[in-house]
Amino acid sequence: MVVGFIGLGTMGRNAALNVRRAGFDMVVYDVRPEAMEALAAAGAAKAKSPADVLDHSDIVVTMVFGPKEIEQVVRGSNGFLTTSCAGKYWIDMTTSSPKLMRALAGEFQAKGGGPVDAPVTGSVDAAIRGDMPMFVGGADRDVEAVRPVIEAMGELRRVGRYGNGYVAKLVNNQLWKIHAAAIGEAMVTAKLAGLEPEVWWNVMKGGAADSFVLQHDVPSIFAGHYDPSFPIALCLKDLGLIEELMTETGTRNELTRATHDRFTLAGERYGVGAGEMTVCKVIEDDANVSLRVAGDWVAPWEVAHPAVSASR
Repeated sequence: MVVGFIGLGTMGRNAALNVRRAGFDMVVYDVRPEAMEALAAAGAAKAKSPADVLDHSDIVVTMVFGPKEIEQVVRGSNGFLTTSCAGKYWIDMTTSSPKLMRALAGEFQAKGGGPVDAPVTGSVDAAIRGDMPMFVGGADRDVEAVRPVIEAMGELRRVGRYGNGYVAKLVNNQLWKIHAAAIGEAMVTAKLAGLEPEVWWNVMKGGAADSFVLQHDVPSIFAGHYDPSFPIALCLKDLGLIEELMTETGTRNELTRATHDRFTLAGERYGVGAGEMTVCKVIEDDANVSLRVAGDWVAPWEVAHPAVSASR
């Protein structure tokens, strides 16, 4: 079985390395040629296009920026639909529009392929370790066929039919972003009222206010880097997709809209390449306080990378 991988950014590169580490032969592609070098060094072949990846793979994994990019992978001049999809499986881990992706999957399926959606949650350290929770949708037959590849990258969480993975990912990120924005307000309020940031953080954990964001991301505020491994640009893309889904479903979205506005402001002030938790720096700077805490706050991208053998 040969596994193809398209999209070798921060998350994709580490997910692909875990697939290679599991012993699969691989072929990879990224629009940035230099992004393929880490996988090539681990024994993967380099492809020239998405169609070239599909031609030389049994299962293809995609993890690109968003809807525009994944549509190009599938429908573009050198995309999947320009070659044979028969008997091939496609696992997409992109955070994208459920409506668009169900359409693309239908086109891939009409040409004989088996689509599975498996967007991930967690962070770059989970991608490095290979334990990312993955929201997996698709026909039972297709999911079982690709299960070994999914489990090489993380934890399979079944969500039903194809497209439900994208829905789960969007509402997951909706809660994540709302909580990230709210954390800044809570931390600054606590400090101005006399409760120091590290004390606040320690007593919040394990209580009703706890969350992955609080546990995992607050140290990036203490360290002052605000976690650039997930930039504001991705937050804004995700929030746009969330609001699009809420509009389609007719759901009220005042909290989500306010959160989107706060992330937009953070991007305007600090640049869209700044880390996701700069959404809290907006409140910090407006209050003229510092939330730095001395200590050895290990950044997510500093998690040790397991060795990858170039041979099976």
